Parts: sequence; C-alpha cells; structure tokens
Amino acid sequence: MIENSNGNALHLNNVQIVLNDKLLLSVNETVQAGEVLTLMGPSGSGKSSLLAYIAGFLDPVFVASGDINLNETNLNELPAELRKIGLLFQDAMLFPHMSVGQNLLFAVGANVRSKAERKTLVEEALEVANLSDYFNADPATLSGGQKSRIALMRVLLSSPQALLLDEPFSKLDTNLKAQIREFVFTEAKRRMLPILMVTHDEEDAKAAGGKVITL
Repeated sequence: MIENSNGNALHLNNVQIVLNDKLLLSVNETVQAGEVLTLMGPSGSGKSSLLAYIAGFLDPVFVASGDINLNETNLNELPAELRKIGLLFQDAMLFPHMSVGQNLLFAVGANVRSKAERKTLVEEALEVANLSDYFNADPATLSGGQKSRIALMRVLLSSPQALLLDEPFSKLDTNLKAQIREFVFTEAKRRMLPILMVTHDEEDAKAAGGKVITL
C-alpha cells in the first residue's frame, strides 16, 4: 500500500521571493494535513518560484528568505532529495524509454528492497488509477488523462509528506479537467498531505476547496 502521511503540516514562515531587488511575493501561511492552499496570480508573480524554493531548487537569480517547515523539520538547509516534497507539473514527464510500470517502480523508495513488494506497490497504484492492465504499456500510447493519473501515482509512490501542484491541469481539455482534478485532490487528501497549488484557473481553486491567495 502507498504510504500515508503522518498528518504533517507545511509551514511557510515569512517567506519572501525577490528578483532584481523587487519583492515578488510574501507568504506567511500554514497548510494543514489534507488541506489545499491555492496561489493565484499573473505570470511573473513568483508562484512557481515559491514552489521551487520549497522543493529546494530555486534558481539562484532569485533571492529567497523565510523558513520552510514540514511538521517539525526545517527544510531550508536540506537538499531537494531529502525534503520529502512531491511535485506535479503541467506535463506528466513520464520517462519515454520506460514502460508505465517501470516509471512507477522508479519512484518506489530504496527502503523497499524486495522486488515482489515493489511490484505489488506498483500494481496497487495502477489499480487506484484504474489502469491495472497498463504495467507494460508504452507511456506514448496513454491519453492525457491517463498520463496525469500515472504521474500522480508516481509522485505518491515516493511517499512525499507534502504535495506541490504547478498548474497541473492547464494542458488538459475541458472534459478531462474536472475528472483529473477530483482524482488528484481525492488521492492527496486521502493520504492527509498538505497541498500547495499554483494556478491561473479559478475553477481549479474552487475545486480545491481551501484558502485562496491572490498575488
């Protein structure tokens, strides 16, 4: 079974992002387990830069300050790979040279050493995504909605303690957006992950159901 969060909260304590001496944003918020905080604003307002700062790969052209705490752990000095932050982007970013199942296996933590157990975790994830027969499928053959579901399950298999969403539904057609939004929010909230989403779409914010900050 995909590991659930232990009810962590994501604390952004007086976080500021500056570019060329211009303050782009200032955030002082806590995102509780199972909640969604949505940031809305125009391009260039610093939304994606905030996600990069939290995740640990902010471009050095930006100057960032403020503490990021995930439950009792301060993330500021930790490398990205140790922050236990999951990211979902506009593009699914599935590895084209791997099958769907191999993409998911790649995300399973090194602490799961048994090949049988690793494959069981992946098969369970495929079942949750309603793609049980797709272990050997080529990612190129998947629809946009199927790719989005696999991308989410790959993130969740890495056992994150918080989830960052960077315009994850923007490239889906209108008919798919509502379905994939529901899938993403349901699975993330079920695992009690604090969720921070940036978007231009007011429908995304409404579907998330949490606090909205407009930059």
